[in-house]
Amino acid sequence: MDHPTVAVLHPGSMGAAVASCAATNAAHVLWCPAGRSPATAARAQLHGLEPVADLKQMLARADVLLSLCPPVAAEDVAGDIAELRFTGLYVEANAIAPERVQRIAARLPRARAVVDAAVVGSPPTGGKVATLYLSGPASAADEIEELFAGTAVRTRVLGAELGQASALKLAYSTFQKVSRLLAALSLGVAREHDVDQELLAIASRRAGTYLAEPEYVAKTASRAWRWGPEMEEAAATLAAAGLPDDVLRAAARTLERWHDCKDDGELTLDTALDRLARP
Repeated sequence: MDHPTVAVLHPGSMGAAVASCAATNAAHVLWCPAGRSPATAARAQLHGLEPVADLKQMLARADVLLSLCPPVAAEDVAGDIAELRFTGLYVEANAIAPERVQRIAARLPRARAVVDAAVVGSPPTGGKVATLYLSGPASAADEIEELFAGTAVRTRVLGAELGQASALKLAYSTFQKVSRLLAALSLGVAREHDVDQELLAIASRRAGTYLAEPEYVAKTASRAWRWGPEMEEAAATLAAAGLPDDVLRAAARTLERWHDCKDDGELTLDTALDRLARP
């Protein structure tokens, strides 16, 4: 489809940045400010998204709809879209278990197609590049590739099965996010016994470990409100594959201790460790 109209649901930092990249090849990129926070409105304006008064009007105009929201809300959001009888291409780009993607697709029988998508990387702004993995109907996945061609969002089609992209995202998250959490726990117990600097010295002599990069602890704490639910989705995916899910369930509970650190860009390592030990 040449120059489609794209709409994005609940544009957070990732969703707004990805939608902004779509503007390169889209006629319009829309969002609906109804019920959204002033911070979301400011973010949407910064990325050049066009406001539409209400959700029904936005869906009537949209050829492609991007769903990028907290994992816990993904099915409720899809249900709202289904009630409004959306007939365009629905891109399910949340960090959710493959089974949930399939349930969402079943709830959208009027949609022209549903594509499973997963974003890996930082928000594509300021020279950063993200990769959007896709799975689902080939023609629909091709449309999304064309939509982001020549932008800071690279695309890669994994196959025709809904859930493949989400499985890849959660497989990656299983290591990436829990390894940072383990680094935080290691630093926390070492600090309690006044050997944290020695631990960092040991870690610095070993390549490729988050333990040698303690700045990631505060970043993890500020993102815990999103990462905790994502770990629950990853745990469900492990369980569905017959694998133990205990570690990821525990990781999700541990991340809850940082829930009040949401998006705190001023958080220090010491403060993050204090809240981890004494929430």
